This record gives sequence, C-alpha cells and structure tokens, in this order.
Amino acid sequence: MSLAPTTVEKLARARGDLRMGVPVVLADDGRAALVVAVEELSAARLADFRGLGRPELALTLHRAETLKARAYDGDLARIAVPADVGLAWLRALADPADDLRVPMKGPLNALREGGADLHRAGLALAKAARLLPAVLLVHVPDGLVLAAREGLTFLTLAEIVPELMRLSPLHPVSSARVPMVASQAGRVQVFRPEDGGEEHYAVEIGRPDRSAPVLARLHSACFTGDVLGSLKCDCGPQLKAALAQMGAEGSGVLLYLNQEGRGIGLANKMRAYSLQDQGFDTVEANHRLGFEDDERDFRIGADILRRMGFHSVRLMTNNPRKIAMMTGCGLAVTERVPLHVGLTAQNEAYLATKVAKSGHLL
Repeated sequence: MSLAPTTVEKLARARGDLRMGVPVVLADDGRAALVVAVEELSAARLADFRGLGRPELALTLHRAETLKARAYDGDLARIAVPADVGLAWLRALADPADDLRVPMKGPLNALREGGADLHRAGLALAKAARLLPAVLLVHVPDGLVLAAREGLTFLTLAEIVPELMRLSPLHPVSSARVPMVASQAGRVQVFRPEDGGEEHYAVEIGRPDRSAPVLARLHSACFTGDVLGSLKCDCGPQLKAALAQMGAEGSGVLLYLNQEGRGIGLANKMRAYSLQDQGFDTVEANHRLGFEDDERDFRIGADILRRMGFHSVRLMTNNPRKIAMMTGCGLAVTERVPLHVGLTAQNEAYLATKVAKSGHLL
C-alpha cells in the first residue's frame, strides 16, 4: 500500500502551490531549480531566492518579443535578474499593463548558456495554473533535500512533461434533467478530469441518435458574454443560437468547456480586455501577456463526445481549428453548421481579427 501522491496528484498540488505564491522544485538530469510564479511572488520570498543564488526570470517568446529581449532558447527567454531590482521590476516584466506608459524596461540581459528545460516546464506550470507565464528560478545544488527540508513539492521533468502534454482522462460525475428555454427535454451531465482541473458540462437536448451525426457545439465558457451579455464578443448570442437550433431540430449536444478567455482564464482575459482598451486586438493582447493566440484544447470535446457514444458530428462552428481537432481525434465531421450571430458595433473589430488572424469563417 502507498499513500504517496501520484505524478498527476503532485502536478495538481504544484498548480495550487504556484497560485498561492509557494515555490516548487523542478529537477532534471542532476540539475534542480526552485521555481515560483512572478504574479504571486512576495518580497520576502524574493529575498529568500536571492539568498540561494542568482535568480533568473523566464518569459515566453511572445512576451520577450514585446520587451525586445533576446529569446536565445527559441520559445522562451531567460533574463538575468539584477541585484538592485525589486518586486516591482519583475512584475513590470511579467504584466504588460504599464507597457505603453513605461515602454523601456531594460536593459535586459538575456542568458544563452546552459539549458532551458527547467524554465520551460516552469512556464508550462504557470499557464496550467492560469497565471501570467512568467516565473522566477534559482538553481540549487540538491533539489530533493531542499524540498524535503522546506516541505515543497518536488517534481522531475521525466515524470511531469508527458503529463503536461497528455489530455487528462475525463469521467462522468453526475447528471440530471434540466428543462430549459431551448427545450423541455434537456439534460446536463458533468465530467471531471483526473488531474484536478476544471469540470466540463455536456448539455444534451432530446435523445440524439448515437448511430447518426449529432448536431454538436463546442462552446468555451465566457462569463462576460454568456452571463453578463457583453457586447465585446459574440459568445452569448452563439450560445443561445446553438441551443435554439438544437431545440428546433429536437436533438443535439452542447459541450460547455471551462476554457475561459481562449484558455487563459478569466483574470488574464480581463488583462487582455484592458490591453484592448489601449488599442491592441485580441491576438496582440494575448501575445503581450505571453500567451499563444489560442490556448484551448479541443481534444476535451472529442473525448466527451466519444464517452457519450457519438462517433460523428454536425459541428456548429466558425472555427476551422475545431474541425481539424475533431477529425484528428477520430470523430468524423460530416457538416460544418455556421453560427453567424451577435455582430455589434462594439465587437466588429474583434470579429474581423478572428477572420484575419485566426482563420474564422464569418
């Protein structure tokens, strides 16, 4: 019998640690580093890091390009942290909120010697924790001893990298009948991933035939659009239109995936909104924050549909990437059903960016 946490459980713990501002220890091939997310870093912990060695700041390529920092490692930049800077300097590099007011952050000394695997894993963990992708590292001689002494989570890259790439298996938790405006014959089923991440919901309308292509919609959660009726996006109208069409046809499945803000989380989405108010479009705002254009994983939707017994779909989408992801996961997309709703004066530029930079079919 073993009560020790598995790799998946330790990863969940590490995400929680980073969100609380607690460092984790990452190790690989005899090297180890103490890692903490800049967003939740305290002045006291910064001082502790300096007591262990020379801290390094890891930023994604997109954020490094914004700051005009050299990304010698291709997908990220490692920045030497000067001894005379404090927490405000680190946060200014991590968060673009003040970029226009204070555009010159440097000079930035980008490192090119040594490996970047520990930095890369730290950035992946910060993203998984829905934090800004900026982490502070300090190399330590014996990570396992340090972790045991300080009660910190210890992870090796050999164990976590495959898990970070893998889609966590999803399992049905509960379901119930939910009559709704779109259809009296509604049912909601909750799916929970094994890795402790966000739950996702399947809204089933009627009794869809498992042997025929099901009318399906993969809808990413949008608190501002779905709940508040925001005019900055077309998410709320798309949600209502999809459910209405399923109701009219008598059957369908809407998957409500908790991937807010194209997978960056609500807090970062609000940061992106603030950048949009400064004149940047959706993609530019994500890049300035250090994220990709779209961080969502639509394999989640394919997995849920398969678990529900579906093998082919009529997919309600304007996004070709969803179709490619479905077919790549073994689900046949027999038809793309367009959703051309929700155009407003406030989201006209947003929708144009979807077309020009994300390939949406509008």
